[in-house]
Amino acid sequence: MKEIVYSEKAPKPIGPYSQAVWVGNLIFLSGQIGIDPNTGELVAGGVLAETRQVMNNIGAILAKINLSFDNIIKTTIFLTNLADFAQVNQIYAEYFKQDFPARSTIEVKALPKGAKIKIEVIAQR
Repeated sequence: MKEIVYSEKAPKPIGPYSQAVWVGNLIFLSGQIGIDPNTGELVAGGVLAETRQVMNNIGAILAKINLSFDNIIKTTIFLTNLADFAQVNQIYAEYFKQDFPARSTIEVKALPKGAKIKIEVIAQR
């Protein structure tokens, strides 16, 4: 059985998808961009601000089902500019203290709403 996960503390989906889907022991989070859930707009301040907001959005969705960043086993990062990689790592590392998840980073041409970064996550209960 699959269960749809939704948190009011994360941005509403901007398309026909769920924030997250829980199947068995795995939780698949849809890619998050740096949307402020209070305004529905992309945060200002460039890739650092967007990355922090993305991570906060991920945390809000995980918290809805009593999970944390410790439960994440895989992340995929999409960047519109790989030159931002070091800045993203600076913020990303604040959320993972040890036993880092597996990760892929991919440069893409564009992201929704003109975002500079998008992160999708797989977590385990």
